Amino acid sequence: MEREFLEPVFIDAFDLDDAWFQCLNTILEKGHVYTITKGSYQGQRRLEFDLATIRVKKPSHQIIPIIPEGMSIPSPTDMDYIQGYLAYLLTGSKTESEDYTYGERLVDPKIKIKQNDSSNMVKEMPLEVNQVEEVIKLYKEKGHGTNQAIMEIGMPSDIKLDDPPCLRLIDTRIRYGKLHFILYFRSWDLWGGFPSNMGGLQLVKQYMAEEIGVEDGEMIALSKGLHLYEYSWELAKTRTKKTELNFA
Repeated sequence: MEREFLEPVFIDAFDLDDAWFQCLNTILEKGHVYTITKGSYQGQRRLEFDLATIRVKKPSHQIIPIIPEGMSIPSPTDMDYIQGYLAYLLTGSKTESEDYTYGERLVDPKIKIKQNDSSNMVKEMPLEVNQVEEVIKLYKEKGHGTNQAIMEIGMPSDIKLDDPPCLRLIDTRIRYGKLHFILYFRSWDLWGGFPSNMGGLQLVKQYMAEEIGVEDGEMIALSKGLHLYEYSWELAKTRTKKTELNFA
């Protein structure tokens, strides 16, 4: 029977490993199957939540996914990769083939301006703001009672990119003596992206909490595009020990 309304899901997890497992288990039961008309793996099928909110109470407890012994599937990430991803998030470096990186948007964002001549050259204008350091400074100098300490990845011009950023916002809050992250992903690969993204962002949060002088807190992530590509359906089924897939 075709659905009439969206079916939001809420995942209440202890740590990042628990969050990943619960998301895999739930998407195999409540995901929506569709064919990608534009985006990564165009033409293939994707299994996706209508809307997902994932709360992680103790993200530092177990950062990387645990694959039980005997399962013939690789872990989607490891701590070496996540440590490298942390450097990616906290520096503005990028290659010539990259339109942006999350790190550039966070610590050294630039606006691209097309020259008004026949050369079609594009100039990058630095905005001269390090959002990570500005949020740290805001909390240290102005106190914890603010709703203004938000870091933005997305720009209006991203709509024209072939691959616009998946992560758009990193909102922050200090409450009960802890720094919390509230994240929004427009689209999000559950198998390969979720573990590395959340692990790297958790390390960023730990760094910021230490610099501010507060404890490390929770992570709450929201996405209307948390999905599994078709190649990973069998991997997810193996990890969750499901004997069959319950969708068409």
